[in-house]
Amino acid sequence: MPDFDKLLQTKVKPTEIITFSRQLALLLESGVGIVQSLELLQGQASNRQLKKVLLEVVSDLRSGNSLSTALAKHPQVFSTIYQKMVAVGEQTGALEGVLRNLADYAERESNTANQLKRALTYPLIVLSLAIVVIIILVTIVLPPIVSMFASLGGELPLITRALLAFVDFIGNYGLYLLAVIIGLGAVGYMYSKSPTGHYYRDMLILKLPVLGQLSLTTELARCSRNIALLFRSGLPLPEIMTLAAQASGNLVVAKALGDVEQDMLKGEGLAAPMRKRRVFLPLMVEMTKVGEETGNLDGTLITVAENYEIEAASRTETMISMIEPAMTIAMGLGVGFIALSIFMPMYSSLGLVGG
Repeated sequence: MPDFDKLLQTKVKPTEIITFSRQLALLLESGVGIVQSLELLQGQASNRQLKKVLLEVVSDLRSGNSLSTALAKHPQVFSTIYQKMVAVGEQTGALEGVLRNLADYAERESNTANQLKRALTYPLIVLSLAIVVIIILVTIVLPPIVSMFASLGGELPLITRALLAFVDFIGNYGLYLLAVIIGLGAVGYMYSKSPTGHYYRDMLILKLPVLGQLSLTTELARCSRNIALLFRSGLPLPEIMTLAAQASGNLVVAKALGDVEQDMLKGEGLAAPMRKRRVFLPLMVEMTKVGEETGNLDGTLITVAENYEIEAASRTETMISMIEPAMTIAMGLGVGFIALSIFMPMYSSLGLVGG
């Protein structure tokens, strides 16, 4: 029997998590206890799923569990990074600041996703129409022209023969090809969920032409802010690096942070071990060195985070602005290929009739 309660659950939107995080931070800063704050937010929540989750979180807190442990029971609402950063805030006594940072980060992520959706809407509509037109041309318009051309004894142009060969291949083996693609996708997805596969997936993301640098700058911005926040809380640097690695959303960066921690324990400081790992960009390394020398590590890393956030926003805008013309060019080439495949036989047939 299907679980109809789960089927009827309403999804918790990122904007609702952003609002929840900011309101919880405000209540905690005002001196309201964590349980009372969550009860207030649960009472005013408009989303039924969020209301139910917060009710269970309050129940767990009353049973003696920590907030991060209670949130970890609801991964469909609170991401792993969210849970880990809340755990960091609980350990350091800086939960309010962590919640605000999480809200800011989620808001930037949400804005980027919305920008991407808006940028893709028009090209996807045009692409869908182009696919429909291409199917009509290939299945309805092209066959009579090919038959007529064959009856006149002419040889089809190479471009038309290539199109027909492709259509025949799809007709004969399309289902098998689709099954292979789905199978490979499923295997790749399952492998990416394993620790090794997850690591190599994150490494591949960082090596992608445009998305890789964007992902890296975003991750380093978050990492810099986390280290600065933890440093201000008075934690020792080795422990800070452990927590920063746990909160990282990329396993390659997390491993690099762990390696830096091991070198720190050998007395090498922070900037020197970072310089050995290519994942840490020059600005972060140099500003970390300045922060170590001046005793203002948190201030310099906040500067790094702000610079990387500006750079990530700029790269995002550039990527979005490139999507529409790239898709338009791709669609133009596809439709042009089909048009040539159809009109070249028509033009040649006129020559055969005239001859």
